[in-house]
Amino acid sequence: MNNLHLAGISGSLRKDSFNTKLLKAAVDLLPAETTMDILSFADIPLYNADLDKPVAPARPYAVQQFRDELAKADGLLIVSPEYNYSMPGGLKNALDWASRGEDSPLLHKPVAIMGATPGLWGTVRMQMAFQAFFLYLDMKPVYKPEVLVAQAHKKFDKNGKLIDARTSKLISEKLQTLKEMIFHQAEIYQ
Repeated sequence: MNNLHLAGISGSLRKDSFNTKLLKAAVDLLPAETTMDILSFADIPLYNADLDKPVAPARPYAVQQFRDELAKADGLLIVSPEYNYSMPGGLKNALDWASRGEDSPLLHKPVAIMGATPGLWGTVRMQMAFQAFFLYLDMKPVYKPEVLVAQAHKKFDKNGKLIDARTSKLISEKLQTLKEMIFHQAEIYQ
C-alpha cells in the first residue's frame, strides 16, 4: 500500500463555511502519495429505517453514493463546526446512514477530526461528541495533534485561503499521523 485515498467531509453546508475552507486547505496539505475527495451530504434524506436495508430493497441513491465513496477511502477526515456543544445534525444524520449494517463503510476506518469557529473554543466540544460514535464503530481516531481553529475569521484571507502558518503546520502533522494510522491498520487487518 503506497498510495492512499481519503474522504473528506465538511460538517457545514454554508457556502462561505470556515470548515469547508479548512477542508480545502487540508487538500493542499496532504502528504505525498495521498489524495482526497470531498464528499457532500446535502442531498441525503433524514434517516428512516423503512428506507434502509433489510426492510427496503435498496437505500436511497444519495445515501448509497455517499456510502460507496466512503467505502473507497482508506481513511476519513471530518472538518466540522460545533452546534450547541455537539456535532451538526445534518452531518450526524449522514454518518448515521453510513454507520448502519454489517456492510458499514465506517467500521474500523481510521479517522481524523478538526474544526474551525469564529469563537474562542475551537470546536472542542464537537470533537469530544464524536468519541462515542467512533467507539461504537471501532473507528481508529487520530487524537494528536488537535486542530482546533479558534477565531477562524482571522485565519483566512478574503479569497478563503488559509494564511495561518501554525494552523497549516498542525493540519500537515494531523494528516501525516492519519496516513501512518492507515498503514498501521492495514498491517493489523492483513
